[in-house]
Amino acid sequence: MSTHHRSDLVRYAAILALLAVALPLLLDPFRLNLIGKYLALAFVAIGIVLTWGYGGILSLGQGVFFGLGGYMMAMFLKLEASAPELPDFMVWSSVESLPLWWLPFKSFGITVLAILVIPAALAYLFSYAIFRRRVSGVYFAIVTLSLALTLTVVVVGQQGDTGGANGITDFRTIMGMDILSDSSLRWLYFIQVVFLAVAMALALLVVRSRFGKILIAIRDREDRVRFSGYDTAHMKAFVFACGAVLASVGGAFFTLQTGLISPSVIGVVASVEMVIYAAVGGRLSIPGAVVGALLIGFLKSYLSETFPEIWLYFLGAIFILVVWVMPNGLAGLKAQWQARKAVESAP
Repeated sequence: MSTHHRSDLVRYAAILALLAVALPLLLDPFRLNLIGKYLALAFVAIGIVLTWGYGGILSLGQGVFFGLGGYMMAMFLKLEASAPELPDFMVWSSVESLPLWWLPFKSFGITVLAILVIPAALAYLFSYAIFRRRVSGVYFAIVTLSLALTLTVVVVGQQGDTGGANGITDFRTIMGMDILSDSSLRWLYFIQVVFLAVAMALALLVVRSRFGKILIAIRDREDRVRFSGYDTAHMKAFVFACGAVLASVGGAFFTLQTGLISPSVIGVVASVEMVIYAAVGGRLSIPGAVVGALLIGFLKSYLSETFPEIWLYFLGAIFILVVWVMPNGLAGLKAQWQARKAVESAP
């Protein structure tokens, strides 16, 4: 086992010990719920490490898939909360019957399946069509950014179907259980930690596999990999779909943790913030992605409470400082320090 892989396993174990043992003992239910909200975003950050760090695919539209997962979970919860009547925002918009595309979300099983399958299918088909035309780099980033902006406009404009600018709110049960009580939120937190641990483990397996090595080769010299006979468009689309599924699962947990979903999580600002999580933690580190999401999430909450008018400037300054001083994020600090020491000790 290489030193890099061994250090990743140590970080993996340390993060799980922190999340599963230390934080539940140290934090009150309110703060633990905030951590759960940050962990929902950690799923997205892990996906971005896979797509951007290892695949070289910078997406500025991960909020699209995060929002899809969040809205699909919210649709199930809202139908359960308002049954047998229509959701309140539909009544306010003079909608007389439930739209056909809402009907499958009366079932929890179908909802979970949709959260996993729909974003994966859409991401694969969308990205494969683009990668086949050999569009990549900044051009792909601009396309995904446009997609996030377009979907935000569509969601806001369809008040009767999506809740419009207010989103979907006012639900408190899942399968008859209160999700807003302290005990339920605590159980939800532990369930989320388990899912996050599985997501981290699967992502680590992917990057260590033969597919992961080919993915790195595509990132560095795609033309050589293509000439070797590999379908690089398919492989890039596959890892992009993996990132979409992780974002969707994170969106579903975000809805459960916050009790609402709104178009703001789909938009450009949210999507760019998600990239910042991975950049700060280290875009080549799966555990680093989780640390980055927790750190930026905490700073975002603290700065917005302390400096409500200028907190975005602080957040931007932190991002610039990290990229400037730590190009490989927090996870790359040790390697950066060792490289500096080696230069200093060289004759």
